[in-house]
Amino acid sequence: MNNPSAPTRRGAYRGTQMHCARKGDITEEMRYVAWREGLPVELVRSEVARGRAIIPANKNHTNLEPMMIGIASKCKVNANIGASPNSSEVNEELEKLNMAIKYGADTVMDLSTGGGELDSIRQAIIGASPVPIGTVPVYQTLERVHGNVEDLTAEDFLHVIEKQAQQGVDYQTIHAGILIEHLPLVRNRITGIVSRGGGILAKWMLHHHKQNPLYTHFDQIIEIFKKYDVSFSLGDSLRPGCTHDASDEAQLAELKTLGQLTRRAWEHDVQVMVEGPGHVPMDQIEFNVRKQMEECSEAPFYVLGPLVTDIAPGYDHITSAIGAAMAGWYGTAMLCYVTPKEHLGLPNAEDVRNGLIAYKIAAHAADIARHRPGARDRDDELSTARYNFDWNRQFELSLDPDRAREYHDETLPADIYKTAEFCSMCGPKFCPMQTKVDADALTELEKFLAKDASSSSRETVNS
Repeated sequence: MNNPSAPTRRGAYRGTQMHCARKGDITEEMRYVAWREGLPVELVRSEVARGRAIIPANKNHTNLEPMMIGIASKCKVNANIGASPNSSEVNEELEKLNMAIKYGADTVMDLSTGGGELDSIRQAIIGASPVPIGTVPVYQTLERVHGNVEDLTAEDFLHVIEKQAQQGVDYQTIHAGILIEHLPLVRNRITGIVSRGGGILAKWMLHHHKQNPLYTHFDQIIEIFKKYDVSFSLGDSLRPGCTHDASDEAQLAELKTLGQLTRRAWEHDVQVMVEGPGHVPMDQIEFNVRKQMEECSEAPFYVLGPLVTDIAPGYDHITSAIGAAMAGWYGTAMLCYVTPKEHLGLPNAEDVRNGLIAYKIAAHAADIARHRPGARDRDDELSTARYNFDWNRQFELSLDPDRAREYHDETLPADIYKTAEFCSMCGPKFCPMQTKVDADALTELEKFLAKDASSSSRETVNS
């Protein structure tokens, strides 16, 4: 954002954004969000105060351009990046970050599990990112004990959570909702537990026969988050990993716990959003969104997908974008993208691009369906450019201008075709948009039709 009329992005404030909002104070971050969204600043403040919106803005993320996640604002999209033990390192992750920002990611999650020194990778990502950065601290916690889940302690979790907060992470996925009594509920699932963080904690509980340490130490996590103004992204450890498992007893039991944890965090003015499924058939998506709003007191909902079918490996950015558009329409605040590599491997920069564009389409479609003011303006402008054969303007208004230009130029690359009144689909003689009907011709036609209708009416009466 280089607009000179933009307000200051960051300000000094005591407490969290929610604390200020509840006191009636308007922070610089709230002003900036209101400017970006075209919303009244008082609406931004009131939504944050009631917990229906969050501004993830760690006090140590100094180059952040604040944004809002909530039902009152535009539907947002998150992009996941991250190194793995088998592939990638800091430069490749920065390439993915830059690709995500170029194509409109509203937030980025660093899901690194290896492939380098995790603290330095994360610090490089935060330092280069103007958008909020999220993490899943359980991954680094497991590395801290060399992959031995049984050796994990509550102190290990708290150490990593605070370390990442100090670095400037804006929100963290905390898998505190999966309880030991929930584990028998997955018995009849096809895919069991598909959350990496949830799987780690389930294994720990099964070994020790003790309650989830993130649940028993939740108040200590709250204090860390309050100190740095980190937002909770309450993880859905029991999200369904296939459509067969959607909306089952395990998923809904954890959701109820997530609602209780949401209200506990709010008691301390700590911001919360809640993560959701997963794999959900289309006919269950509305139920899932409504149920989350009910159980979690309208805290922002952040969903992965959801994928509406399980039979398209390699194309799951499409199967999930269908569900994402529906979820956004029903009131989901942020969509977590899925790339073509989902279920298959670690995404590269091109996968990030394809997944993100699919989800920007879904989020924008949801904003149109929700009748957000101005949501369709860009569509109407592009349609006007298309009708006028203004190819360059069409490219500029596209979500992916490079791809639109590339596809056009595959068959008609010469500059002369940038002003041609046809494309290679219809050619110069068959494009229906060449049928330009001016206002005078339409007026004459309307007179003729009115006269013809009147004549037909008289003939009917006479007969």
